[in-house]
Amino acid sequence: MKDSQAFSGKKMRTPLIFVINPGSTSTKLAVFKGLRRRLEWSHSHLRENEVYYSSMKELAGLRTAGILEDLAVKGYHPGDFDLAVARGGLLKPLRGGVYRVNRKMVEDLAACIYGRHLSNLGAIMAQRMVAGRGGKAYVVNPVVVDELAPVARISGLPAIARRSIFHALNQKAIAARVASRLGKDYRSARLIVVHAGGGVSVGAHLDGKVVDVNNALEGEGPFSPERSGGLPLLDFLRYVMDNGLDLHQAQHLITRNSGLAAYLGTKDCREIERRVREGDPRARLCYRAFVYQVAREIGALAASVFNGRVDAVVLSGGIAAGGYFRRWLKKHVGFLGPVYAFPRTGEMEALAAGGWEVWMGKTRARTYR
Repeated sequence: MKDSQAFSGKKMRTPLIFVINPGSTSTKLAVFKGLRRRLEWSHSHLRENEVYYSSMKELAGLRTAGILEDLAVKGYHPGDFDLAVARGGLLKPLRGGVYRVNRKMVEDLAACIYGRHLSNLGAIMAQRMVAGRGGKAYVVNPVVVDELAPVARISGLPAIARRSIFHALNQKAIAARVASRLGKDYRSARLIVVHAGGGVSVGAHLDGKVVDVNNALEGEGPFSPERSGGLPLLDFLRYVMDNGLDLHQAQHLITRNSGLAAYLGTKDCREIERRVREGDPRARLCYRAFVYQVAREIGALAASVFNGRVDAVVLSGGIAAGGYFRRWLKKHVGFLGPVYAFPRTGEMEALAAGGWEVWMGKTRARTYR
């Protein structure tokens, strides 16, 4: 039965929605009544993080137990929720949209078939929250949304295709908001969106699709607070061989122990901006290099995808709150058009909105196969 048909008798009732957004050491949680947020909080999982290499099902069980305790304290029971909507994890490449959580999705995420990341926990936890209680579980615009143009898939080595792994949920939500501000429909806007957090993704939004974007998880694009970004390949291969790194160690190096953290000993950009403000020359150089690489990625997309005709450049993620980051980046790319900054990601609202649209029959949830 289609979701819009299943809920047709309930449309007059505003749904109660539980939103789940897992991160490395905590899970962001929220309760929405329709599109109105009632509660939002974060549950720390430092103890669970110590057993990171446990199975995804074990970690999901640990996190869910803690969240159930939170809900009880706040006066909620899992049976109260009509929908549980979660951040999507590493699945096979998918079109953008809302996906119902099913057995196949949970099995793929639990087995880490397409990669291990703590975002994999979202759908597993959402299903546990509603299982046997009559609610529905969904994910919205998972990190593997793949709308790349054919020309953007070519890597330079036939055995390796470029992959689309990025902050799809936040990028698409912010892009739609900016398009509306510009008086345009998202499908007609020409936008470059930067999500700057632990990883940095820079996406070209054209015709309602992200037709090109760097793989923010696996080493493409600008370096970030903790990721290396693109590296000189031969030098990196020599480094791996000289230091006897296996695949896991090399992956950990480029995704967790590189970038600003490697240069400056911290991945906290608030701390780095403080050092710049106090006159630390190394912090200034490295932070300017970071902004330079983000600007270079923006410029490459502006030229290759848009032929220089961009409606706006949009900055989002926690780093966009930094004054130096915004000012320096605007100096580089302001000639392209207006530059908007949205430091608060809006991911929780975007997740709730995806579930609400399915409930109201405004969109149909896709099936993961």
